[in-house]
Amino acid sequence: MSEPAPAESESSAYDFHDFVVARSAVLFRGALVLTGNRETAEDLVQETLERACRKWRVIAAKDAPEAYVRRIMVNLVNDRWRRFRRTVPHQDGGDRAAPGDQYGQVDTRDQLVRALQGLPTRMRTVVVLRYFHDLSDDEIAADLKISPSTVRSQLARGIDKLRVQFPALAAPSPQQPTEGIR
Repeated sequence: MSEPAPAESESSAYDFHDFVVARSAVLFRGALVLTGNRETAEDLVQETLERACRKWRVIAAKDAPEAYVRRIMVNLVNDRWRRFRRTVPHQDGGDRAAPGDQYGQVDTRDQLVRALQGLPTRMRTVVVLRYFHDLSDDEIAADLKISPSTVRSQLARGIDKLRVQFPALAAPSPQQPTEGIR
């Protein structure tokens, strides 16, 4: 005796649950870099998934549901940025770790997230989608509804601005050979 097939709403709810289980960590990492704050990133992911759940039938029917959900997240962060940009002062914590501290990597990561926050919204979004989500120029362009050349331009400018803030990252590391590579 076979079980009856689940109703369409049960099937799409199950698919959404699978999507959340599979992709929420990736969405959270992107949200954390976009927002620079763990609590805000958690709220952003929750609101993104809430909106995606409401439209899941439509999203699930798309060729790339993850891209659609990522676009929801980018739109939400851009809306928040516009809304709060003038009301929330930039907080620069003076509690930096001492040079040579074993937690230096955490400190550098914090500095990088702060530097990303200093980039204009679109530029930051392009950098995050490229380096944290590993998307191509065409995929980013489709997500943001801009041209691939605009993606490349925003990416180049964003990386240049980050390199100004991290001159040690712009130069080759001592572990990398500088001669004989072509």
